[in-house]
Amino acid sequence: MPRPLLLALALLLAPAAAPAASAPLVVVVDPGHGGEKDGAVAPTGAKEKDLALAIARKLAARLRAGGAEVFLTRDGDASVDLAHRPALANSREADLFVSIHLNSMPGRARATTRGVETYFLSVDASDANAHAVAARENADKLAGGAPFDPADPVGGILADLQDEAALAGSSRLAYAIHERVIARTGEPDRGVKQAPFYVLAGARMPAVLLELGFVSQPAEARRLADPAYQELLAQAVAEGIAAWRRPVAAAIMRGP
Repeated sequence: MPRPLLLALALLLAPAAAPAASAPLVVVVDPGHGGEKDGAVAPTGAKEKDLALAIARKLAARLRAGGAEVFLTRDGDASVDLAHRPALANSREADLFVSIHLNSMPGRARATTRGVETYFLSVDASDANAHAVAARENADKLAGGAPFDPADPVGGILADLQDEAALAGSSRLAYAIHERVIARTGEPDRGVKQAPFYVLAGARMPAVLLELGFVSQPAEARRLADPAYQELLAQAVAEGIAAWRRPVAAAIMRGP
């Protein structure tokens, strides 16, 4: 048999090369508050900072079990400047930034208001409630920093063409996670909203802030303190991230 034909036959019968392993998803999970910043406090005395950390740890464990590389902005009761949280995500070249929070309602509404809200970055808040939530979370900026100005750094980031893709990804990520959390928990759907959150402003990747329930509502506060429910929330958020990632992978396979 001629040599060229032998070579062609050998190539035809050779096993196909295994596809290159895709790089693991890199996620930075940010438990809100910490240290002297308690966040919202439940009627039971449970603190948002502690509940957010418990949920964040469970989420990190689930994501790692699925092959992701996960970093926490804090893994204990420590103060972390809001600007340092997305900066960590940038330094790790993360694919996603997910900030975990719990909500609170003042006045008479404390006893009845419950549900889940999901946020991504915008200079303008979606509504008065979104503005109030952002103002409360932005107040966590540690003493000594400049006052929060929604035109800086948020306005500058929105004006940066490099971040348009990250903002579009943030919107899609927010809806993907929100849908799974509502489906898994059965909690009232308070919507996906936009607001000028300082903790999201510096992120150079899709970034969302999750308000996973109201610690101000007694029954919901007890549920949020339940490790089994925290595990359910972690599962739902992980499923939302997986749903967000599938269209991204499909787009990469299709190519330009």
